Amino acid sequence: MNLQPVSIKPETRNHKGSFVQNADYTFVELDKSGWALICIDDAVCHYVDPDNIIADLEGVKAV
Repeated sequence: MNLQPVSIKPETRNHKGSFVQNADYTFVELDKSGWALICIDDAVCHYVDPDNIIADLEGVKAV
């Protein structure tokens, strides 16, 4: 697991097409299908397009 703080671009949508709340997130992982899992806390997580994350994810590999 590669936990690191990240932000998201305005009007980011999750994998279901719903808008994601603008907040500070923790990057959890990049899955094999290409979605990035980000979480605010243990109860609120979203799969988003990694291109909508504001952080350096260089070297992160899909799990």
